[in-house]
Amino acid sequence: MPIETGQQTPGFELFDHEGNTVKLSDMAGTPVVVAFFPAAFTGVCETELCTFRDAMASFNEVDAKVVGISVDSRFANAAFAAANNLNFPILSDYNRETIKAWDLVFPDLAGMPGYDVARRAVYVIDADGKVAWCWLSDSPGDEPPYAEVEEAAKSLAQTS
Repeated sequence: MPIETGQQTPGFELFDHEGNTVKLSDMAGTPVVVAFFPAAFTGVCETELCTFRDAMASFNEVDAKVVGISVDSRFANAAFAAANNLNFPILSDYNRETIKAWDLVFPDLAGMPGYDVARRAVYVIDADGKVAWCWLSDSPGDEPPYAEVEEAAKSLAQTS
């Protein structure tokens, strides 16, 4: 069962699109928005990550960190980040350990057997590593409720 509101996250330690190791535990003490997405260079994923890019001023106002996670390689994620001027880390779960730990495996994307990707999901994590808010989709074509994500991050800043 996927991680839900109120639960402690299993965390992650992944390479970002620049080759740096990023740990969720290193972001403790601040709200963190974690956006799992199926695949770089796909329409809905591009729209989603660019929407978060355009909202970074709002997240910065409340000291919230934002990261995106896909199973794409860090090299593909680097090209994706550059092509879309993304201003937050795009993390590579190339071995699929994180999507398994968070129970977010979306199997056989686009009817391709064995091509398991991240289910589209957004988590807002509190300063202690617990899920304060989450949104999960069963369809890779759905977009998250962006205003709710921003509001969840803002509400954490107001309670700290």
